[in-house]
Amino acid sequence: MTYSLKDLNGSPTSVSDEDLSALRAEMRGSVLLPDDEGYEAARTVWNGMIDRHPGLVVQPLGTSDVKAAVEFAARHALLISIQGGGHQIGGLAVADGALLLDMSRMRHAHVDPDARTVRVGAGCLLGDVDRECQRHGLAFPTGINSTTGIAGLTLGGGFGWITRKHGMTVDNLLSAEIVTADGSILTISPDSHPDLFWACTGGGGNFGVVTSFKFRLHPVGPEILSGLLVHPLDAGPELLRKFREISTSAPDELTVWTVMRKAPPLPFIPEDWHGREVLIFAVCYCGDMAEGEEAVAELRALGRPIADVIGPHSYIGWQAAFDPLLTPGMRNYWKSQDFLDLTEETIGHLLDAARDLPDDQSEIVLPHLGGAMARVAPDATAFPQRASHFTMNLHTRWEDPGKDEACIAWARALSDKVAAQSAGSVYVNFMPEDDAGRIDSAYGANMDRLRAVKARYDPGNLFRVNHNIRPEADARAAE
Repeated sequence: MTYSLKDLNGSPTSVSDEDLSALRAEMRGSVLLPDDEGYEAARTVWNGMIDRHPGLVVQPLGTSDVKAAVEFAARHALLISIQGGGHQIGGLAVADGALLLDMSRMRHAHVDPDARTVRVGAGCLLGDVDRECQRHGLAFPTGINSTTGIAGLTLGGGFGWITRKHGMTVDNLLSAEIVTADGSILTISPDSHPDLFWACTGGGGNFGVVTSFKFRLHPVGPEILSGLLVHPLDAGPELLRKFREISTSAPDELTVWTVMRKAPPLPFIPEDWHGREVLIFAVCYCGDMAEGEEAVAELRALGRPIADVIGPHSYIGWQAAFDPLLTPGMRNYWKSQDFLDLTEETIGHLLDAARDLPDDQSEIVLPHLGGAMARVAPDATAFPQRASHFTMNLHTRWEDPGKDEACIAWARALSDKVAAQSAGSVYVNFMPEDDAGRIDSAYGANMDRLRAVKARYDPGNLFRVNHNIRPEADARAAE
């Protein structure tokens, strides 16, 4: 008996029953076929638009299992995809007919409070890590949705509420364990295989399968000053101008994200504002509470807010505060641009689009990045955009498949309108699958070095189901 899969070129191929039996014999984890229990759950990712059917699912329990799966894929020239948390907007964790390497069972996190480090398995979600670290009053910068996978976040760069104070996720990465295309198990760090370590600080899953990460921790929490300021969208022009000024002088401890959307039915928002267009400042201060109150005073004094719910909150709670708006299963499409400044033209385009949202669940998110992350050289990590900047994420979200065309068109149109005012760069973790042509924009001057590292560690491009960095020779041939 044989089983149908796809090869590296996407063409049909097969493996025998004997081949699968040999793989199972090497593993402690699971090997699932389409009719097996657990297959459907394994292939389902966060974005409800993605409905792909891998030919085989491998769920490793440890690094030796990962090695066996990678060697199996390489030996049979199989298309292979890698899933951590499954949050990547383009659904690149899973591919039709591929061998899906599902890391979800490698979900361990071990904190060394004395050394202020944490070792994290590649299947961990952000919430797993936050809970373990906060038992010791420690944290490192991650994202804003607790169900995001730590692996994908880190490998793309990673930023969140404490990035201005403590840098990006990759700035706190000390070492990692990785299985490369030839089945080698390597510990990578600035002192061990430094070129490969560098490539993994933003270069995505192009260079191997990371099985664990070691991060530096910082004293944070257990309480931080955080919350929302909700304003009418009509006040947006003046609010965004003032926000632009405040952001240039804000202390590193203060992070403010601007969100433009229709007001969700939250209990602290007056009922007559539910479903109406609002501009929200999401605020986090990760230092002394009294100093935080002073730092946010100017922002709180702006306009006449509909709601002001800034106050002490648990760090873990704030890290998960937006989970109810980011539940899995909805249809999602993103477009993103970076801005070094918010020009009047940009502000106008953003506000016009916010008055014409394609769905009540869609939103324009505008994080401000700077502080510690901007004091790192652009070539120090594979992630290159180190200037203080605003990252626009057009987070289009809806339920009815009949709205696909309208929602996607809205995001593309706004992205095109503001592209001329942008910095020309883009955050790889915000790129949908159809943004493959922007891969050079994601890495800028670091791309040539990334291609050289790819050529050294994955010359056959085994790891290609991602925002792909082709090996140096392949890239030159395609030009």
